[in-house]
Amino acid sequence: MPSPSKSRNHPATSAAKVRAHRLRLRAMGLRPIQLWVPDTRSSAFAAEAKRQSRLIAGSDAEDQAFIDALSELSFK
Repeated sequence: MPSPSKSRNHPATSAAKVRAHRLRLRAMGLRPIQLWVPDTRSSAFAAEAKRQSRLIAGSDAEDQAFIDALSELSFK
């Protein structure tokens, strides 16, 4: 038996499926957002991470203690 959302003569297009999915999510009280994050695969990201790591490594003990304390936090 075919699913109720599909017709034998008119299969749903990708756009229609996405639209229906988004409507279901909105009905659940959710809303779409777009989130941009750094591209961790880029050489620029690696260079900046290395630069920041060197700055921390060369800082005084108080700065390093702060970073160490942050790394031990648990957000469970």
